[in-house]
Amino acid sequence: MADCIMIQGTGSHVGKSVLTAALCRIFKEDGTNVAPFKSQNMALNSFVTEEGGEMGRAQVVQAEAAGLKPHVDMNPILIKPHADMEAQVIIHGKVVGNYSAKDFHGFKKKAMKYVKESYDRLSGKHDLIVIEGAGSPAEINLRENDIANMGTAHLAGAPVILVGDIDKGGVFASLVGTLELLDDADRERIKGFIINKFRGDISLLKPGLDFLEKKTGLPVLGVIPYFRDIYIQEEDSVNLDNRKDVETCRRDVSPDKNSAIEIVVLYLPHISNFTDFDPFASEADVNVRYVTFGERIGEADLIIIPGSKSTIADLHSLKSSGYADEIAAHVDHGGKLIGICGGYQMLGKAISDPQGVEGRGSIEGLGYLDIKTVMNREKMTQQVEAIGVKGSIYKENEKPLKGYEIHMGESFYIGGARPLFEIIRRGRQTMTVYDGASARKGQIWGTYMHGIFDNDDFRRTLLDKIRREKGIVSNSDTNSHDAAKEEGFRKLAELVRENLDLEKVYEIVRID
Repeated sequence: MADCIMIQGTGSHVGKSVLTAALCRIFKEDGTNVAPFKSQNMALNSFVTEEGGEMGRAQVVQAEAAGLKPHVDMNPILIKPHADMEAQVIIHGKVVGNYSAKDFHGFKKKAMKYVKESYDRLSGKHDLIVIEGAGSPAEINLRENDIANMGTAHLAGAPVILVGDIDKGGVFASLVGTLELLDDADRERIKGFIINKFRGDISLLKPGLDFLEKKTGLPVLGVIPYFRDIYIQEEDSVNLDNRKDVETCRRDVSPDKNSAIEIVVLYLPHISNFTDFDPFASEADVNVRYVTFGERIGEADLIIIPGSKSTIADLHSLKSSGYADEIAAHVDHGGKLIGICGGYQMLGKAISDPQGVEGRGSIEGLGYLDIKTVMNREKMTQQVEAIGVKGSIYKENEKPLKGYEIHMGESFYIGGARPLFEIIRRGRQTMTVYDGASARKGQIWGTYMHGIFDNDDFRRTLLDKIRREKGIVSNSDTNSHDAAKEEGFRKLAELVRENLDLEKVYEIVRID
């Protein structure tokens, strides 16, 4: 069995995912066969593996940091909320049903079996497992049958490092308070602290660090600076404000709006897979702006309607909030409009839900594409390869586009509509299946393919067309999204190495 270490936090969004990714990259650089693991993840940003299993995006990022292909054993349980009190539960990559919060709490005892199966398989293939917790181990109302934090730590025999976010304030109270709320067996697992997202002079923090170590008898293993200029894909939609900072700080110079491509992404109430649009940030003359409800769309060269966990509800919101009218004005003035997955469905004539996947009923679409969508209970989760359909607005590509599908609806062409892409591989099976549609000579189009903008040449073709229309001179170099991710991992590992006592961490893990 592999050695292991677990990163837990004093609460959600303290930086557990990013620190886990950093450790995965550091251990990989040091020659260790390392893999990430998170027993239970709650997120709408997900990914599809080569085997067709759905898993949380954070563990995909951590797998990439470790130099591995993502596998559902790295995230055996994924919870995708679609209402305040209900969520879709995915186990080992496949949907098992919708659960209320109360029902899932009762299900957790049974769910530990699936966690153990995945952890044992992963542990048998690797020398070290870096485990990420969820939320806080001090949620005493959730401690019974816990599978997310100390339950997994005891299962794996993992020593735990507790992370606190100093940028939120109250970091010392949250670290000490978390320890106080743990029982003796759980407290024994905590081996040290990391203080995350620090801004300022570290010497001013020293009295607090000394107090914390004296009070708890545990070492502070590191103080990690707050950063904005390192590209690491985010998983949680709560990080929208941070993402706005990052979009600007990924470039040496912020683009001049008068000479830049302005892309607006509508931040739907149930937005999913917003990482689809991260690749645009590697383009120096592209400004990506996320518009939340209550904000105006304003001027844009391109509006994108992203994926949604609750497509019908979000389409209702688009219409009632006035965004449908703003989109119409944008299109009438020659602006480009793209829909991805749920956004693609919204661009059609109608969406119906006869089986009650999203609550039954039907809704008229935005009407730009000649498709109708019917929701069904079977979820499509596959990696795909596709080429442009001959005669469509997009020519055949020299190499197939790569992406993945995650959707529970099927769209049908009506009124003589022509497909946009031909899927030539789905999973490991070769085939000919059509996807997507376009209108107004390619000014409007949609597709079910997530990750389509990760394809550097395709993204460049799309942007170059906008550049020509705006009279912007194009840079001849094609930016690589994969290279941007690798550079992010390198810089993250370097930052954490400089600010973490790795010698003590290795002692905790007990790697020879």
